[in-house]
Amino acid sequence: MPRIDVTTRVSATPEAVFDACLDVDLHTASMGTSGERATGGVTTGRLSADDVVTWQARHFGLPWRMTVRITDHQRPHRFVDEQTSGPFARWRHEHLFARDPADPTATIMRDLIEFSAPMGPAGALVARVILRPYLRRLITRRNDFLVGALVSRAGGTRRRGNGTRP
Repeated sequence: MPRIDVTTRVSATPEAVFDACLDVDLHTASMGTSGERATGGVTTGRLSADDVVTWQARHFGLPWRMTVRITDHQRPHRFVDEQTSGPFARWRHEHLFARDPADPTATIMRDLIEFSAPMGPAGALVARVILRPYLRRLITRRNDFLVGALVSRAGGTRRRGNGTRP
C-alpha cells in the first residue's frame, strides 16, 4: 500500500495550524487548481470529530467525488480523515501537529497518508507510479497555501523555507 509522508514547518501555533487544516473554506481555496469544493455534509466552517464532508474536484481531467469522515480528533495534536466512499479502495490521512523544538512559536505539521487504488495489481501499479507522486504534490501545494494563509492572518511576512519536506 502506497504511503505519503510530508513534513511542513509553519510559523504559527499548533492550535492555529490544526484549526486551519480543518477549515473547509481554506481547504477549498487551497485546491483551486482542481476546482475542489465541498458538496455534502459540512460544506463551510470548521470540521470536528465525526463530521463528514463530500469533496468534488477534477483530477487528470476526470470528475472525482470523495466522502471522508473525521475519525479521530485530538485538538491540537492530531486528527484523521478516512474515506467512506470515493475513488480509492482505501484512504487514511493522519494529520500531526507538534511545537517545533527549535522555535516554540512554530509548528511541525506532518501528513501521513496511506491509500490504495481499486482494480488489483493494475490499480497498485497506477497508485505507485502515478497517484503517489501526484498526491504528494497536491498535499505539498495545499501545505504551502496554508503556510501563506497563516502568515497573512498573523500579519507577518512569509519567509522562504517555511515549508520543508524530508
